[in-house]
Amino acid sequence: MTDPEASIDDVPQLDDPVDCATGADIVVVATEWPEFRRVDFEQVSRAMRGDLIYDVRNLLDPDAVRAAGLRYEGLGRPNV
Repeated sequence: MTDPEASIDDVPQLDDPVDCATGADIVVVATEWPEFRRVDFEQVSRAMRGDLIYDVRNLLDPDAVRAAGLRYEGLGRPNV
């Protein structure tokens, strides 16, 4: 998990979103922090085992995520 303000007991907190994605089957974006808009999705794609980004805040640019070879699903957004 990475979030500049969150703290949850027994959940490791990492500073780098790419580190959080390493080996992940799915990445869930559940915050609106602007730092996540600047993530290098090419690096995320290489780090992940899976390929799904689930954006519950609709923060990310779906085209940028897809351009990195990842699948994008936004909560309440049509999958086009």
